[in-house]
Amino acid sequence: MKKKIVVLTVVLSLLAAVIAGCGGGAQEEGAFITHNHGEEPETIDPALNTTVNGGTIILAVFEGLTKLDEKDNPVPGTAERWEVSKDKTKYTFYLRKDAKWSDGKPVTAHDFAYAWERALDPNTGAEYAYQLYYIKNGKAYNKGEAEAEDLGIKVIDDYTLEVQLESPTPYFLKLAAFPTLMPVRKDVIEEHGDQWARSPETYIGNGPFKMVEWKNKDSMKFVKNEHYWNKDAVKIDGFIETFIAESSTMLSAYEAGELDIIDQVPLEEIDRLKKEKPDELHITPQLGTYYYAFNVTKEPFDDVRVRKAFIYALDKEAMVNKVRKSGIPASAFVPPGVPDTGEGTEFREVGGPIYPTKADPEKARQLLAEAGYPNGEGFPDVVLKYNTSEGHKKLAEAALEMWKKNLGIDNITLRNEEWAVFVNTRQKGDFQIARHGWLGDYNDPMTFIDLFTTGNGNNDTQWSSKEYDALVDKIRNTTNEEERMKLLHQAEEMFLEDAIMIPVFHYTENAMIKPYIKNLHKSPLGFTFFDKAEIVK
Repeated sequence: MKKKIVVLTVVLSLLAAVIAGCGGGAQEEGAFITHNHGEEPETIDPALNTTVNGGTIILAVFEGLTKLDEKDNPVPGTAERWEVSKDKTKYTFYLRKDAKWSDGKPVTAHDFAYAWERALDPNTGAEYAYQLYYIKNGKAYNKGEAEAEDLGIKVIDDYTLEVQLESPTPYFLKLAAFPTLMPVRKDVIEEHGDQWARSPETYIGNGPFKMVEWKNKDSMKFVKNEHYWNKDAVKIDGFIETFIAESSTMLSAYEAGELDIIDQVPLEEIDRLKKEKPDELHITPQLGTYYYAFNVTKEPFDDVRVRKAFIYALDKEAMVNKVRKSGIPASAFVPPGVPDTGEGTEFREVGGPIYPTKADPEKARQLLAEAGYPNGEGFPDVVLKYNTSEGHKKLAEAALEMWKKNLGIDNITLRNEEWAVFVNTRQKGDFQIARHGWLGDYNDPMTFIDLFTTGNGNNDTQWSSKEYDALVDKIRNTTNEEERMKLLHQAEEMFLEDAIMIPVFHYTENAMIKPYIKNLHKSPLGFTFFDKAEIVK
């Protein structure tokens, strides 16, 4: 215990040195907000980032053609207006002539064209390239079947960009606000290569903030971008991102007044915080699902019966109510809050449950026996991997206990890895079963459905189905909204019937926010927006 206190004291002392004078302390000149989401992102290059915490940073430093308002609807960003053709396949964006980069140079249509082409270039290796497949020949170019000049991206002049889509895409304006579609500077990237997004001096953006300091594995500091076209609307002088992985340390720093916002709290502290600090604890639904991904190419999870046995043996209600103490037990992958056809209808309500939220031990044991492992006999050693976190560990321990009790399997071990290593582990398929989670990139079922197409950079399950790929392509090209939704339901049922994952619960964010922080937007898509935030004491 003494050692733990000493270590925590050192951590808080170092943290105080970094963030002295921020929102909680007011020792440094200016109004700064300190925010801790978790570990340092693997990258903050818009084309290469795949994480929520990286996305929050990108959306503070860059601005797309559109941006999201407080209700996550697309509104004018760097584009002050746009026109859409009658067939809804051609968008013409008109950029603001006062939009500038953080070094004072003008933002032009060429910057967007270069950024989108770069993200689609197969040599870039962007896992989110598929978010640009809606652009004419986007997929073909990414697969090496077309040239860059074949893309439906046309620069009319410095301030006019024309985008031709493969088919009508009702959520394209929302996509235009997504981190992957942010503009980047060709001259900077050509001069500095892969290192351009690793230094404040070269991390040049066009958004409301700019980076001025980066202490590796420790913190990043951002200040208001004096060249941002709407700088007068930005009320704070800046914000600081700190990188504390453990939720207990985050909470200690928050309660010591060293952090203004934390995005996680220890599971065992939720009941206390509800009683002691109800105005600071914010438990809000997110458009996302926490799940365990099977590597369907590796034993024993190359057998669908084994995968289903693990699904039916898991009591999701107990994991939510007794372990996490927040969230919604998941009966399928697409979460509540995602719209279906018809005003006021939700995709999850229309689709209904696909798997039970309570365990069915009898069915689970039957499936395992059919796979050749009656009562768990002869079951091979299995490792469940997760990224370092007290919360993930507690959930994984609960899952192991359920699989032991309901299947008779007691040779599953846990292995944790730091975030950057873990992301790479999943992407390479170097696992049997791994913790995973997905927050929607925009509010439409497609952001959950196209995740599992062959070659998708975020499809860590290694699952591949030509039938499924064809169905998703059909959905992308379906113009009738009712028919599109029917096909989306069919697609969700297809990959869940093949049991490529265990949907455990739909996310809620358990955040702590100091009461003097006002007008901060925390999106159900997971991002935190600081551009309208204020410190009011």
